[in-house]
Amino acid sequence: MAKIQAIRTTSVAQAAEADDVTPAFSADPAQALETLASQLAATAVERDRQGGHAAHERELIRASGLLRLSVPTEFGGAGASWSTVLAAVRRLAEADSALAHVFGFHHLQVAGVLLYGTPAQHAYFLKPTVERNLFWGNALNPLDRRVVARAELDGYRIDGVKSFSSGSVGSDVLTFSAWHKASDTALIAAVPTRAEGITVNPDWDAFGQRQTDSGTVRFDHVRLEAIQVLQAPGVTATPRATLRSQVAQLIMTNLYLGLARGAFQEARRYVREDARAWFAAGVQRHADDPYVQERFGEFWLRLQAAEALTDQAGLALDAALERGPSVTADERGRVAVAGAQAKVLAHRAALEVGSELFDVTGASSTAARFGYDRFWRNARVHTLHDPVAYKVRDLGRYALLDQIPEPTAYS
Repeated sequence: MAKIQAIRTTSVAQAAEADDVTPAFSADPAQALETLASQLAATAVERDRQGGHAAHERELIRASGLLRLSVPTEFGGAGASWSTVLAAVRRLAEADSALAHVFGFHHLQVAGVLLYGTPAQHAYFLKPTVERNLFWGNALNPLDRRVVARAELDGYRIDGVKSFSSGSVGSDVLTFSAWHKASDTALIAAVPTRAEGITVNPDWDAFGQRQTDSGTVRFDHVRLEAIQVLQAPGVTATPRATLRSQVAQLIMTNLYLGLARGAFQEARRYVREDARAWFAAGVQRHADDPYVQERFGEFWLRLQAAEALTDQAGLALDAALERGPSVTADERGRVAVAGAQAKVLAHRAALEVGSELFDVTGASSTAARFGYDRFWRNARVHTLHDPVAYKVRDLGRYALLDQIPEPTAYS
C-alpha cells in the first residue's frame, strides 16, 4: 500500500509545501468558476477511469482562487454567502463530481473553523489559508471512533486511524475528530497534514467518486496544542455550531444536483447531435420521438423540483448564519427540514437521471469514450453517505408531529 509520509510542520502558517505561495485570485469569481469547470470537464472521463489522486486538477482549483470563497473578508477571503459556495459546488459537480466533492469539503472545513472556533482561532487558521492558498481536507468521520484523544500537559495526544477522510491526500490542513473516552465525547481539531506523526494513506477504492482522496489517515502520538482544538471534549455544541452538519448536508445535496444536471446535459447533447431515431418512431430525428420527449419532460420535472428546494435550503442556511449566536434550536431545526427536503429530491434525481438517461440515448451511448456510466456510479457511491430513508423519516415526523430533526453529524 502506497503511503504519503508526514514531515514535521509546526503551525498552520507553515502548512503549504512551497516556500512562497502567491494565490492567483480572479477579480471575477464567476468567470473563475466557469473556467475551472471547463478545465475539469475536459479530462473528467479519463480521470474517472483511472482513479487515484488528481494532483494537477487540485492545483487548478488552487490557482482559481476559489479556495478563499467562503473565508470572511477580514481574513482576506471573498466573504461569499454559503448559497454562493453551494452553487459553485453544484456547477463543478456537473463537470466532475469527485473534484467538486474535494472542493466542497475544503469549504466545509472552513465552516467548521468559523462555527466551532473562537475569534483567535479564526485568525490562526484562516489568515494562512488565504495568504498561503491552503487546501483543507478532513479526517472527521464521526462514526469511526478508532482515533482517540488523551489529555497530555496543556493539550492532547492523538492516536489511531480514521476512514473516509475526504480530501486528505494532497491537503495542507486536516480537520479531524478523536474520541475522548474519559468524557465519552468527541474532540474536534485541525492540524497541518504534514505534522509529525500523521500518515495519509491513498487507499480509497470505491467504484465511484474515484478521485475524492478519501483514504485513511493514521495518527501516531500526534501532539495537539490548545489553539488547534475547535471543540473540546464534553462541550455541548450551540445551535449555531450544529449548523455545520447542515453545511455538510447541503454540500452533498448540491453535489447530487450537479450530477443530475450533468447527466441531463450530456443526454440532451447526445440525443440532439448523435442519436439515431428508432425505426418504428416515424420521425427523422431522435429528438422528435414523442416517447423521448416524454422522458426528457420527466427528467426536467425532477431537476426543477430538486433545484427549487435546494436553492430554498441554501437561502435558509444563509439566514440562520446571519443570525449569529442568537440563532435558536427551532430556527436551526427548520434549516434541517429545508435541507432534508432538498437532499431527498436531489438524491433521487441524481440516481434516476444518471441511470435512465440510457433509455433515451440508446446502445451506442454506452461506449467507454462517453463515460456516461460515471454519473450513476458517482451518485450511487456518494448517496450512500447516510441513508436517505432517515431524511424521509425526519420529514414525516415534522409533517405529522411538528418535530424538528435532532442535531447530529448527519441531521
